[in-house]
Amino acid sequence: MVVADVCPRTGGQLSSVYEVRCVQPADAVIVKIYAEEWRWKQAKEVSVYRLLSAHEVDSVPLILRVEPDTALFGYAFTVMTMLPGVPLSHVSADLDAAQVTQVYRQLGATLAAIHRIGQSSYGYLTTRILDPEPDNTAYMTRQFTKKLAEFEELGGDPELHAGIRDFVAKRARLFRRCEAPVLCHNDFHEGNVLVERQGDGWKMSGFIDVENAVAADPLVDLAKTDYYAVQGDLFKRTALVEGYGWLPADWLARLELYRLYHALELWDWFASIGEGAPLAGIAADIRRMV
Repeated sequence: MVVADVCPRTGGQLSSVYEVRCVQPADAVIVKIYAEEWRWKQAKEVSVYRLLSAHEVDSVPLILRVEPDTALFGYAFTVMTMLPGVPLSHVSADLDAAQVTQVYRQLGATLAAIHRIGQSSYGYLTTRILDPEPDNTAYMTRQFTKKLAEFEELGGDPELHAGIRDFVAKRARLFRRCEAPVLCHNDFHEGNVLVERQGDGWKMSGFIDVENAVAADPLVDLAKTDYYAVQGDLFKRTALVEGYGWLPADWLARLELYRLYHALELWDWFASIGEGAPLAGIAADIRRMV
């Protein structure tokens, strides 16, 4: 193999991603490099990608090499196939209503396929479920308690804190409506979904970045896509739900509860890393929710 070029690709907060273009053979692969403090996420990502492939969710990269040892180049890295297409976030503003509907139906169908992969308990995934909870009430109560404590410690508005707490307390019965945990991508937004042209429209060509995966209520996953990507767009939400298929009668109430959780978690994240610019906007979102 002869390397022709190395190009930085869009990466996350925790890793660097490069496209390595080759000749002999003429192909390209993705190399993901992990910072030392996040090296443990490498095993998780590989495990989740392989789990998805084993369940015939074939719109993910194939793992070609895993190198957890830093002795070779000074960092851990993973080599994987490069999926075709561009991030949906790069083109979504230029799509018309019909194209948005087409793509978001595919997003919904893909989430439904992921959610057919059942899990043994609720909790954060690595190569196993950490601190597993036996039911959704225990898990989501723990998560809201944790995120509310962080919100307070990070200087969040006390009135907003009380509003979130009261909103959740009045709706906690909804947690028990989830009968079983499933694999959740937990970051299924337009930046992590790839699309490519198909005739006059666009089709979903894959998805990436499974580092946030959890075992949870499938509506936790739909709610994150709704908060991060749909953002109140009626065409997007309708198409997402149509593509997903069957949902329980109380899906919207549960979705709204989980949207609040994701907004709270996002506020905490930005505050914890000193990114103050987004906080007012997220707090405004939370006020509208409660």
